[in-house]
Amino acid sequence: MIVHETLTNMAAANSIMPLAGKKILIDAGHQGKGNLEKEPIAPGSTVMKTKVTYGTTGVATGIPEYVFTLEMGLKLKESFAAMGAEVFMIREDHDVNISNKERALIGNDLNVDLVIKIHADGAADEKIRGISILYPSQHNKHTEKIAGKSRLAATYILDGLIANTQAENRGIKARADITGFNWSVVPVVLIECGYMSNPQEDDLLSDPTYQARLVKGILKGTIEYFTNQ
Repeated sequence: MIVHETLTNMAAANSIMPLAGKKILIDAGHQGKGNLEKEPIAPGSTVMKTKVTYGTTGVATGIPEYVFTLEMGLKLKESFAAMGAEVFMIREDHDVNISNKERALIGNDLNVDLVIKIHADGAADEKIRGISILYPSQHNKHTEKIAGKSRLAATYILDGLIANTQAENRGIKARADITGFNWSVVPVVLIECGYMSNPQEDDLLSDPTYQARLVKGILKGTIEYFTNQ
């Protein structure tokens, strides 16, 4: 993999491992089959949400979101490890049944330094495109303690992504209605890597060269986050 080789050489040349000592959990969004059962959106909440939705599908490629997210997740795992991080994966295949609450609890139990959730977006208007990052709201009792670091990570990672892909910047957005945020006690971000409902962007998301740019951008932003937090 080109980006892996480049980053490995970069680390060797500088005799540093910028992510050494950091624990990162990669959550490749969705899974082979959704689970439409319900679970509480937050600890103690009576509001219930679907455990795992099916996700979207590429309008041009026909590739399901869960396939794209795992491709990206595995490439990120390799690149983060090359920079010295201890990397964990929520899943490494499609045949799993792990709810959004359970995914958050895994990150809590591992006491990771950052959870990175990988997703792709969809919209009724096929003209919409671009990258955005969601993070836990500071105006939410369940996430106020992790909101600041999560927002900082989202900011640096989005900067890295836009710089390396030249994609449309759709900004960072605080959310209080995401189960995987509300159950988390460690910093977490959710990256919407692009719109699978946009034919051109959908094609890009399945292009290995473009995926390498996405990986490089996420890695660069993550290193900046840990350097500057």
